[in-house]
Amino acid sequence: MWFSRKQSKPAAAGVAATEQVTTKRRGDEAERCARQHLERQGLRWVASNFKTPGRGGGEIDLIMREADGTLVFVEVRQRSQRGFGGAAASVGVAKQRRIVLAARHYLLRLAKEPPCRFDVLLIDGDLHLGPDITWLRAAFDAS
Repeated sequence: MWFSRKQSKPAAAGVAATEQVTTKRRGDEAERCARQHLERQGLRWVASNFKTPGRGGGEIDLIMREADGTLVFVEVRQRSQRGFGGAAASVGVAKQRRIVLAARHYLLRLAKEPPCRFDVLLIDGDLHLGPDITWLRAAFDAS
């Protein structure tokens, strides 16, 4: 039987469906881990999961603020295995365009546009076993 990545696979024998870890739950845990990591580095949380209106837009996992006022749009990528390039390989040009689109929508809500940058926080490995976290500051730009 075929399953999309967004669907849960049926529970294994003896395992309740509610015990299975869904993609959404893993993503939420990765974003929580990323937020804690960035807060320990001195950034302040502003928002999570900001989405553009309508279909085909983008989403920003975390919006943080540096002490100097810079608004930081953060894409969080988590992979439990390093195969296929790990978490870093999953932030392609199309994904970057969607993030920039979402950031532009977010900035329209502000009276004055602050300095901004786009970071990527990579989490490779199991979240519960001390993952390898790599913070790529200014990973890409809006051009």
